[in-house]
Amino acid sequence: MSEKLRNQRLKDFPYRISIPTRWGDNDMLGHVNNVVYYRYFEAIVVRFMMEVAGVDWLNDPSNPQAVESLCRFHRSLSFPDTVEGALKVEKIGNSSVTFGVALFGSDDEKPAATGHIVEVFVDANESKSVPITDDHRAVFERYL
Repeated sequence: MSEKLRNQRLKDFPYRISIPTRWGDNDMLGHVNNVVYYRYFEAIVVRFMMEVAGVDWLNDPSNPQAVESLCRFHRSLSFPDTVEGALKVEKIGNSSVTFGVALFGSDDEKPAATGHIVEVFVDANESKSVPITDDHRAVFERYL
């Protein structure tokens, strides 16, 4: 799934956030360290879940938890830059949702990195997967 994202443009992703790079994001080679890309992916998904899906991890009876992530690096990002983080829903299962994510440098048409994150909804008390609620499913369907 994620490989198809490499050829997509920022406009192809319905949810986007701006992520300013920080001095400490760069490694000794002068580009954003690979582990930081995963932090950017996490920021995109967490903001989407909070702002769009209305997830409240501390008070909801179930909450999404990451069970799989993948990042494909296509080219370097570097400080100082503002990264455009982008998200679309790739697949909705019974208890899981797969997000396609991409990172774009400023003024870039092609993504610097693409990947996916799979989130499974888990009962907060029993730590077992549960079906996605109808409300969350409706939100995710709008971002397919």
